Amino acid sequence: MILSGNEIESRIGSDIIIDPYNKNRINPNSYNLSLHDELIIYSEPLLDMKRDNPYQKIQIPKEGLVLEPNRLYLGRTVEFTETKGLVPMLEGRSSVGRLGLFVHVTAGFGDVGFKGYWTLEIFCVQPIRIYSGVEICQIYYHSIEGDYKNYTSGKYQGNKGIQTSLLFKDYED
Repeated sequence: MILSGNEIESRIGSDIIIDPYNKNRINPNSYNLSLHDELIIYSEPLLDMKRDNPYQKIQIPKEGLVLEPNRLYLGRTVEFTETKGLVPMLEGRSSVGRLGLFVHVTAGFGDVGFKGYWTLEIFCVQPIRIYSGVEICQIYYHSIEGDYKNYTSGKYQGNKGIQTSLLFKDYED
């Protein structure tokens, strides 16, 4: 079951933490999260799943940044979130999607117990100017049935910024 906006709001500070929180961003069944002012792009055109791929950071200037099509940009939310006993999910906002901007290629599913900033896998179908602080995506919450274990992976839990792929760690001894 998906929590209503009113239910999300009533749980802020207990089993849902969103920091910073602004009650004006509550929707009927979600909460809008905003884009931080930093992006990451990979430095090499060929990415390798078995290694830590080099990258460079890009700052989004006040006048915005034009994104190029067919290039992956990693961003993050301004907001730190923590969830207890619920499954957080992330989706792009329809207004953003209607401009041909995708905010997650595949990773919109969060694990119960996740805490950190959300890394956004940003991709556009045509050039688009983006701005930091824009309400770019929305988080919503599912209840979970049955026994569960909280997410405790050292790969992404409690991150402090944008996270590049740590898949290479799955190949380490």
